[in-house]
Amino acid sequence: MKAFFLSAFLALPLFAEITPKQFKELHQSIQPGKEAWTTIPWQSSLVPAQRLALKQNKPLFIWAMDGHPMACV
Repeated sequence: MKAFFLSAFLALPLFAEITPKQFKELHQSIQPGKEAWTTIPWQSSLVPAQRLALKQNKPLFIWAMDGHPMACV
């Protein structure tokens, strides 16, 4: 039984050739939608973010964590 599955797997092509048009369509179809959080000008450094918050008189949201974001390694 294992040999059958192995031979069937090995008979499959490793990749299929697609046209540039098909690639473009596929690429566009897997792009994430425009969600509200993507419109926020997120900052990745604390000090520049603090300066910007003070300059614009806005609160500062800090997301700090220790470990993997999915709680697994």
